[in-house]
Amino acid sequence: PRQIPVANRFSLCNLQFVVGIKYLYNTSIMKVVLVATSAFELQGHATGLWIEELAAPYYKFKEAGYDVVVASPAGGAIPIDAGSMGEGFFTDGAKKFLHDAEAVGQLSHSTKLESIDFSTGVDAIFLCGGHGTCVDFHDNAVLKSAIETLYAADKVVSAVCHGPMGLPQCNKPDGTPLVKDKVVTGFKDSEEMAVQMQAIVPFLLETKLKELGGKYESADDWNSKVCVDGRLITGQNPQSSEACADAVISVSYS
Repeated sequence: PRQIPVANRFSLCNLQFVVGIKYLYNTSIMKVVLVATSAFELQGHATGLWIEELAAPYYKFKEAGYDVVVASPAGGAIPIDAGSMGEGFFTDGAKKFLHDAEAVGQLSHSTKLESIDFSTGVDAIFLCGGHGTCVDFHDNAVLKSAIETLYAADKVVSAVCHGPMGLPQCNKPDGTPLVKDKVVTGFKDSEEMAVQMQAIVPFLLETKLKELGGKYESADDWNSKVCVDGRLITGQNPQSSEACADAVISVSYS
C-alpha cells in the first residue's frame, strides 16, 4: 500500500483537531503520463524540452506515489533545450533529475505515445513545455486522441507553459473546442515576445486560447499562475511547473 495525502478536519472527544495533511493507506496507484517533445529544432532554431517542466512534476508525482510514465511523440531520447540548463534556469530539481539514473533512463528511453492505451489505467496526462512542442504537439492526432479520451472519461488533463500547444486541436465530446468556456492559461504572448520567438511559433498561445473561447488568465510575466477548471489544469510558464503538478495531485484525489 502507499500513502495518499488528504486534508482532514475531525472531532475527537469533543476536541477539534485540524490536520493539514494526513496520510491514509490505499491500495490503488494513480498513473500519470508526462508527455515531452521529440523535436530538437523549430524552423532552424535549436530547441527541445524545457527540462525543469519535466523534472519538477516528475518528482512531485513520484513523491505522491504515482506510477510515472515519461512519453514522447516519437519515443526514445528526448532532446533538451540547452537554454533550460543555462545560468538562472537550471533549477535544483532539473540538476537532480539529470543525476538520477532512473529519471535519465526514462528521458533517454521515453515511451512512444501511440503505444499507450489511454482508455484504461491512465489517470492523468501532463504536457511538458519547451518550444519543441510547437513542432509536434499542436497538430498531432495521437496526442489529440489521448487528451480527448481522458477528458471524456473525466480524467485529469494538464499542461504547463508551451505544453498547452496540444490543447487547441482538441474537442469536448459535444464537438466544441476543449478550452471553450474553460479558465485556462499558458505561455503568455508578452513572454513569447520577450524571448523573441513570436515570429516562428505556429501561433501565439494566449491569442489562440482566447480565439477558441477560453477564459485566459495570467500573472505578470515569469510569475507562477495555475488555472484549475474542473479536471483541466494549466500552468503559465516554467515558474508554474510545481504548482501545476500540485494541482493535478489535488484534483486527482477529489
